[in-house]
Amino acid sequence: MHVRRSERSEAIRRRTAEAAPHRVRRAPRAPRKKNGARVFGAVALLLLIAVLVAAAIGWNTLHEPAVEVAAGKPVEVTIASGSSTAAIAETLASAGVIENAAMFRLQSRLSESDGLLRAGEYSLSTGMPYDLVLEKLKAGPDIVYFDVPIPEGFTARQIAARFAARAQVPEAEITELVTTGAKEFVAEHPYLEKAHEGSLEGFLFPATYRVKEGTSARDVVEMMLDKFDSELAAIDLSYAKSKNLDVRDVVIIASILERESKIQDEFPLVSSVIYNRLARPMRLQLCATVLYELPEGTTKLTNADLKLQSPYNTYIHDGLPVGPISNPGTAALTAAAAPDKTDFYYYVLTGKDGSQTFASTYDEFLKAKQVYQQVFGN
Repeated sequence: MHVRRSERSEAIRRRTAEAAPHRVRRAPRAPRKKNGARVFGAVALLLLIAVLVAAAIGWNTLHEPAVEVAAGKPVEVTIASGSSTAAIAETLASAGVIENAAMFRLQSRLSESDGLLRAGEYSLSTGMPYDLVLEKLKAGPDIVYFDVPIPEGFTARQIAARFAARAQVPEAEITELVTTGAKEFVAEHPYLEKAHEGSLEGFLFPATYRVKEGTSARDVVEMMLDKFDSELAAIDLSYAKSKNLDVRDVVIIASILERESKIQDEFPLVSSVIYNRLARPMRLQLCATVLYELPEGTTKLTNADLKLQSPYNTYIHDGLPVGPISNPGTAALTAAAAPDKTDFYYYVLTGKDGSQTFASTYDEFLKAKQVYQQVFGN
């Protein structure tokens, strides 16, 4: 039994030894290595294609024009304060100054111009080289603007002097236009047809105007007349028309309000006095209309002044003066078109703040004058 077991063990060891080489021969995995190489190659090819596609997209992004604009066309561009390089690039591309916003951003970064581009108004042209645009924006704006505030109640001559002083508009040229040039603007502004001696007084709307350096006197005047038109369009003139007053009459009344009252809240009351006197009829007898043809700066009238032979003197002439005596704003125009409904025929300055006392009778007027004398003296 012992011998047979030994033989059986020997036989098992031999079979095991014979089988071992076969397991070693299965170890090489050459075919799997070939498959891995193929997969790697495919992935690499896909990556290369992706890179080429991205490069193509990037090339097109940097070189494809954002807008089709003929080169060399003058354009004015506003770069807002605080704009980023990206925002500036989009503004320039939209105006056709540069072909591509992305390329401009890249050029700005490469030239270390980011943060150096200045806000303002620029005169540029379409299709400009990127480096030239960058240099201009780093140098700063080349368009100069002047802000010219025109207060309510200024006369035409005061307006001309203000534009000359603050916007370098030739004073003689603009003065001539606003005092005698109505005929040049009648075609687009027909209410000027009856302008007294060609004056634009009353129709030069008071506002703050932004004027580019080199703007002509005519352009300034046209700007103010256009502003008047737009403001007048929002005012209801139906009541004035029901009293047989036209646009020109309303402007004359409004111009008087600007000179007769310092407080806008009282404009409708002063306007009611004018309407009531016109309806009676009763001479307006308004000091401001006399002062209009006296030297600028005159504040007090003499008895001789009240007899001045002038078409603006409402002490010696019935009705409204021949033309406006100042350039009224919206509040005065609104009050002139629709006054308060009162029975007032008089008003007297009684407050140092410019406030006035309104009266229906002459006796009330005389009492108000006594208050004036107490406050201001004779």
